[in-house]
Amino acid sequence: MSYSIALAGKGGTGKTTLAGLAVKYLVEKGKRPVLAVDADSNANLNEVLGLEVSTTLGQAREEMKKGVSAGMTKDVFMEMRLQEAVVEAEGFDLIVMGRPEGAGCYCAANTLLTQYLDRLIDNYPYIVMDNEAGMEHISRLTTNNIDMLLVVSDPTRRGLQAAARIVELTEELNLSIRKKLTIVNQARDGQEPAILESAGALGLRVAGFVPEDEELAEFDLQGRPTTLLGPHNRAVSAAYRIFDEILEKE
Repeated sequence: MSYSIALAGKGGTGKTTLAGLAVKYLVEKGKRPVLAVDADSNANLNEVLGLEVSTTLGQAREEMKKGVSAGMTKDVFMEMRLQEAVVEAEGFDLIVMGRPEGAGCYCAANTLLTQYLDRLIDNYPYIVMDNEAGMEHISRLTTNNIDMLLVVSDPTRRGLQAAARIVELTEELNLSIRKKLTIVNQARDGQEPAILESAGALGLRVAGFVPEDEELAEFDLQGRPTTLLGPHNRAVSAAYRIFDEILEKE
């Protein structure tokens, strides 16, 4: 049975960086193989992980809708394209979902895609999903049970309000999520008490704080994989402490 960790947050909070660090953390802890799923339509988890992606599941779905080659069934085509979409790395694999279809569209291609993705997930003990705020892809999975949702916020009231709306959205979508926690990213010294008070008023459970970090920002600006940052980096070490605490009993 796979253990699934989903990260969500509005743009600019650094959720993709934290998703990449979660993958790195699990691999280093021997929780391999990990399946990293980029479910953000603005896909860039591969850049954080230092991987190149040539195809997405969304592209495979669109190709199948146009028709498959003679002599090949849709099932065989989708399975072949799914295998091609998996990018293999040391200790983990990555798959990119691509853009979701419009609301309410559950065509045959999308049904086949979700069936094969659900089957793929069963091959990995740990899944890390990088989601956009709308949680579109998770809501489409037939096995959409999530063990832990980490909502990433910046250290602002608007950021915390956005995080609270994401939590509310998961309830509206009837997603089965066992634990919902918030990580405050890019935090500055001395902000913790005020943030905890605001988060508590919004019903958010704060798992911890990751400080803003110049080295990490420089990596991001240069397009270097942030997973190459060592344990000496204070943002990485803070994220690892949070992961230690929230995953220790899981």
